[in-house]
Amino acid sequence: MAYEPPHPRDVFGLKGQEAAEAAFADAIERGRLHHAWLLTGPEGVGKATFAYRAARRLMGARALGEGIGSDPKDPVSRQISARSHPDLMVLERVGEDGKPRKVIPVEEARRLPEFFAKAPASAPYRVAIIDAADDLNVNAANALLKTLEEPQGRGVLFLISHSPGKLLPTIRSRCRRLTMAAGSEGMAVEMLEQAGAAEGENALRLARMAKGAPGMALQLAANGALAADDAAREILLSLPRADEAALLSLADTFRGSEGMQRFRAVIERLAERIHIFTTREAAEGRGLGLDGWATAWEKLTALPDRVEAVNLDRADAFFSAVRDLRSAAKIRAF
Repeated sequence: MAYEPPHPRDVFGLKGQEAAEAAFADAIERGRLHHAWLLTGPEGVGKATFAYRAARRLMGARALGEGIGSDPKDPVSRQISARSHPDLMVLERVGEDGKPRKVIPVEEARRLPEFFAKAPASAPYRVAIIDAADDLNVNAANALLKTLEEPQGRGVLFLISHSPGKLLPTIRSRCRRLTMAAGSEGMAVEMLEQAGAAEGENALRLARMAKGAPGMALQLAANGALAADDAAREILLSLPRADEAALLSLADTFRGSEGMQRFRAVIERLAERIHIFTTREAAEGRGLGLDGWATAWEKLTALPDRVEAVNLDRADAFFSAVRDLRSAAKIRAF
């Protein structure tokens, strides 16, 4: 059975973000709890996990463990995990049907002022989590400003952002920022092995792909990143010639309801391997012939979103990318 990472609302431990938790706890103790917190850092470092840990503490869950941890058996914790607590509102890209949407729609952001205008039903605070603020469309981002401009005394908002520079300056300026860095590869390996997602060399490979971000490493494991990386490696090593039968077999896996995830994983691993290769070659003074690889990399990084946005045939897009790689490899073999 494939590993399926838990949702952050069901994760009660968090390693590597002790400084952020200490800053938040200090704000509570000093009576300086800001009404809006912008949680920034690379994807997969625990920003959403932190938001849920903070929400449980604010909403009265019994403290347990280090930092701002809470008891999973506390009624507040159970309600939050069951998505039934009346004083918690979550805006995320995944809809109620379980399917991911392209953006968080404006209709959801417009619910925030009404949510915060009401007194808490059973908790000390009303809490909202936006995971992630990067997924708000333009209208939704503007609607969010109304909530930020009119803070309520017993309301706290957590905005998760992987790319805060893309947010409206007026949103950033109204939040207190907590920046979270990726941990060590060893920490990510430990989490992978404890979760049963991978072990040994495979765990180390995933940790390196995730650049030490434990949550990202777990997500990569769930998305079949190891198999995708193996496929990307075989393609690049076979250039400029490639096994047509193997390419056709791989392209067949891109069809169907789960094909987009496989397509994205392979294309992203191709792009990452090319990036590592060109960076190393340039650093060692072997930059001649890298322009073709740079062009291929740029196309690869944009390809999954373009294919998904306009519903292009994934197999056709894959073979077009392979042609670009073959052209690059004619100048310099990978």
